[in-house]
Amino acid sequence: MEYITEGCTGALRIIFRADREFVAIVSVSLLVATISTSLAAVSGIPFGALLAHKRFAGRDAVITVLNTLMSLPTVVVGLMVYSFLSRRGPLGSLGLLYTRSAMVIGQWILAFPIVAGLSVAAVKGLDPRIHETAVSLGADAAQGFRTFLREARFGILAALVAGFGRVFAEVGVSMMLGGNIRGYTRNITTAIALETSKGEFALGIALGLVLLAVALGVNVVFGLLRRRSA
Repeated sequence: MEYITEGCTGALRIIFRADREFVAIVSVSLLVATISTSLAAVSGIPFGALLAHKRFAGRDAVITVLNTLMSLPTVVVGLMVYSFLSRRGPLGSLGLLYTRSAMVIGQWILAFPIVAGLSVAAVKGLDPRIHETAVSLGADAAQGFRTFLREARFGILAALVAGFGRVFAEVGVSMMLGGNIRGYTRNITTAIALETSKGEFALGIALGLVLLAVALGVNVVFGLLRRRSA
C-alpha cells in the first residue's frame, strides 16, 4: 500500500507543478484527438445526415455496417493502417508511420463511424416535415437541408463529444502507429502503459487522473446534449 500512497502523492505534485513532460504528454493527446475528431466531423456529419435523409437501395445495410464499426477494436484499426503505412505497404513511401499524422489517421477511422452513426440517429429522429416546410417557405434544397441539420444540432454535438471521448482514451492506434516517441507521439494512454511497466507510478497516476477527468467531462456533456436533443 505504501507505493500506492507515494504514487498518489507524487501524482498530485506533478499535476499542480505542471511538470513539463506531463504537460507535453497531455498536449499530444488533446491535439491529436481534436484534429481527428474535427476530420470525423467534416466527413461524418454530412455522410450521416445524407444517409438518414435520403432513401436508396441498400441504405439499411450501410447503416448496419456503420453501427457495427462503432465498436471497431482499436488494435484492428492500428493493424490495418500500419499495413498501409509500413515500409512495405502501398503508402510506405510517404513516411507517415510513427508520426502524429499516422495517429490522426487511425483515430479518424475510429471516430468516423461514431460521428456518422449518431448523426444518422439524430437526423432520423426529426420530423421530415421540417425540411418540407422550409422548402415551401422559399428555401432551396440546400437551405432546407441546413435547416434540418440545425434542428438536429444537439444530437450532432453529442455525436462529436462521443467521438472525441472514443479517440482520446484509445491506446491501440496510438501505440502501433505513433510508436510512443517521447516529446512527439507519446500521449496519455501510451505513457501510462510505459510508466507503469517501469514502476513510475506517480506520472502514470497523474495521467490517469487526467484521463478520468476528461472521460467524466465527456460523459456529462454527452448526457446533457442527449437530453436536449430528446
